[in-house]
Amino acid sequence: MRELRPGLWRWTARHPDWTPEEGGPEGWDPEVASYLYEAPGALVLFDPLSPSWDDLDDRVAHLGPPNVLITIFWHTRSADEILDRYAGTRVFAHENALPEVRKRVAATDTFAAGDALPGGVEAMTARDREALFWLPDQAALVAGDVLLGRAGGGVRVCPDSWLSEKFTPEGLRDELRAALLDRPVELILLTHGEPVVENAREALDEALAS
Repeated sequence: MRELRPGLWRWTARHPDWTPEEGGPEGWDPEVASYLYEAPGALVLFDPLSPSWDDLDDRVAHLGPPNVLITIFWHTRSADEILDRYAGTRVFAHENALPEVRKRVAATDTFAAGDALPGGVEAMTARDREALFWLPDQAALVAGDVLLGRAGGGVRVCPDSWLSEKFTPEGLRDELRAALLDRPVELILLTHGEPVVENAREALDEALAS
């Protein structure tokens, strides 16, 4: 694991479902990222895939069972293994995505935009069934598929081909701008791509203007 800030960690793993057809400019890379947040009074995992089990065992022993927050139903990843391994684990799914999430893992809790989650994390909706998560103590934004890394660093909005008929590219950007307008973003924690740890607010504004 790589510590980004005290209490905030990132690791990567190769996604078992990736094939070369998944790559390219309109696709995603085989290495994906997950995050661990040692929040006051809670252990929070975001889109966890293949964690270091010995390391996680130690953290659970000190902080209690994990709270697994899923950005989008495609990202349930290792949530089922974590749920089976640690008694008391909670898996949180966006209420609009619950049927799809439960095809993959037995989610225990749902949330809606604006809900307060374990560790003081706040949920925001993106693309109807997808969530962004805001960590106030870290001034950090966690994104699943709606925001992606850019080659050479930075952030971009997901390809237009990933959008459902409910969204136009302009409509999605308008929604994101409204949701993130007043957030003093210092970190953007991407599950596809490198995290943005410098000039994050400027990088986000640039992505939403493009």
